[in-house]
Amino acid sequence: MKTLGLLGGMSAESTAIYYRELNRLVRERLGGLHSADLLIWSVDFAPIAALQADGQWDETGRILADGARRLEQAGAAAIVLCTNTMHLNAPVIAGAVSVPFLHIGDATAQALKARGVRRPLLLATRFTMEQAFYKDRLVAAGLEPLTPDEADRARLHAIIYDELCQGVIRPESKAEALAMVAKGRAAGADGVIFGCTEVGLLLSQDDLDVPTVDTTLVHCETAVDFALS
Repeated sequence: MKTLGLLGGMSAESTAIYYRELNRLVRERLGGLHSADLLIWSVDFAPIAALQADGQWDETGRILADGARRLEQAGAAAIVLCTNTMHLNAPVIAGAVSVPFLHIGDATAQALKARGVRRPLLLATRFTMEQAFYKDRLVAAGLEPLTPDEADRARLHAIIYDELCQGVIRPESKAEALAMVAKGRAAGADGVIFGCTEVGLLLSQDDLDVPTVDTTLVHCETAVDFALS
């Protein structure tokens, strides 16, 4: 089994899901007492979030590239960045190491296509919904991602940072997110991307009548495929 290097903490809530799911998948595939061979570099999210808000992406890239190098030096055979938003820094992080960088956008695109989705509604932070780094990756894979309107993007961003990243799950926020999905369906969305690693804390496939892709889960599946290849 290859060792996976998890670059996490953004937020700690979703990184815990990565740890749980990676171990579950390895146990399912290998049986018995098997678990994933992991290294974790988990950052303090507060300074990262402040840099995000200030648009200091060069600095976040420097911090995360340093973390990736440390993981490689410790023996990681691949880097798994446990957050969608910080894939904005993916080129810098991937360029800092010689081992593979397993991109969450690629895992998401493959899962969407496998589910027959062409026009997914992207639910994520404002950074991911409004900047090109993530949507362009989906477009390159032949998809046509949609996003909520400006007011809903702002509200969803607040739900993620003020609630989900802090372990707060509110039924009222779930209702708001479901209303955003209904609007997206009316605009032609034929699937939904849980495009922030915390969105799966609020919504699940059982809540929706269209195919969904939880990016955290499909990223874990891709990582285990690599680890056991």
